[in-house]
Amino acid sequence: MRLDDEKESSYVEDRRFESGGGGRSSGGGGGLSFGTIMTLLPIARMLSKSKIGWIVMIIGGVLYFKGFNPLSLVGMGGASKPATTHTVSQKEEKEATFIKKVLKTTEDVWTNLLGKYGYTYKKPTLVIYRGATHSGCGKAESQMGPFYCPNDKKVYLDLEFFDELAKRHDAPGDFAQAYVLAHEVGHHVQHLLGTLRKVHKLQQQAMNRGDKVKANHLQIPVELQADCYAGIWAHYTRNRLEPGDIEEALNAASQIGDDTLQRKAQGRVMPDSFTHGTSAQRKEWFYKGFKSGDINSCNPFRG
Repeated sequence: MRLDDEKESSYVEDRRFESGGGGRSSGGGGGLSFGTIMTLLPIARMLSKSKIGWIVMIIGGVLYFKGFNPLSLVGMGGASKPATTHTVSQKEEKEATFIKKVLKTTEDVWTNLLGKYGYTYKKPTLVIYRGATHSGCGKAESQMGPFYCPNDKKVYLDLEFFDELAKRHDAPGDFAQAYVLAHEVGHHVQHLLGTLRKVHKLQQQAMNRGDKVKANHLQIPVELQADCYAGIWAHYTRNRLEPGDIEEALNAASQIGDDTLQRKAQGRVMPDSFTHGTSAQRKEWFYKGFKSGDINSCNPFRG
């Protein structure tokens, strides 16, 4: 995919340097040290004598709980340092830059497209993390794979998943990576259109009846529609595609179909536990979106 001249999205949180799965930086984690408290006391007394001072202290408290060093507000202590050291390889930084640019293309496509249907596209935030972090849907861990959280409207991605995609799932290529993000952004579109809310309600009703199979199967058209939306995104970025890109996406869709994953993992297929659809279905719906470029063509809920 040719993105050299594309801008990076500004809707990105890079948490790769956080500790303990989304923990605070050293300025905020584990409480203030005795030395820091003794330093802050005379400053606090001085600030408490004016309204502006109280505002500064309140802001300082808020920033502390967000991981910043409160001394930096008064020109002391410098910037907070990450609690852990993570050396970024050239390969990883290239992937991060690429995926930020992919996100920007999704923003452009869906802003224009949803506008034609009378909707306003509210951009999601991409959270790039390493190992684990927190999300509005609970703890995010790398073994969970990329996912979209409707509670905070963010996509969570550990870049190491791309190595797993290439090596474990036999789906290499930059457009395979782009497809993964476009699929998760597809879930955001579903959230904006109200689809996720409706399906989640039906799933909860099924679970209340003790019908886990039904709840699982209700998720399948959700995932297939997100594949179709990813195909729509690809349709409107055709001018940036290179030979073999669509084949990379179709291969990735195939390699992460429920039947293929189960066959590789346990040597047999259990359709009752499907949640994402078969390899054939995932390829079919991605390609349907790519060929049509039409939201109305992405309705796997029929039947």
